[in-house]
Amino acid sequence: METLKVSSKSNPNSVAGAIAGALGKESTVEIQAIGAGAVNQAVKAIAVARRFINENGKDIGMIPGFVEIEIGGEKRTGVSMKIFVTGPFQKEKSDQQTSSNV
Repeated sequence: METLKVSSKSNPNSVAGAIAGALGKESTVEIQAIGAGAVNQAVKAIAVARRFINENGKDIGMIPGFVEIEIGGEKRTGVSMKIFVTGPFQKEKSDQQTSSNV
């Protein structure tokens, strides 16, 4: 499984391309991000990657979790997102209905 590390300065479109490319070769790819800015960029990248994958008639799913990463001898807690292809793309019902605030 390929692991992509995302920072707050990562370009979501570039990361999305890397996600789609990795999912073309393997069944799962992991994204790791430390900090709110990095997690934000990672989530945007997953949304863009989903569009890329949908064009091929497939859809993706994600399992979030935590990961400990050692940086400069110091352990940091980050967010891990495992992304996988789920099957044929189906238009979501929420796209057809009016959304409500929760």
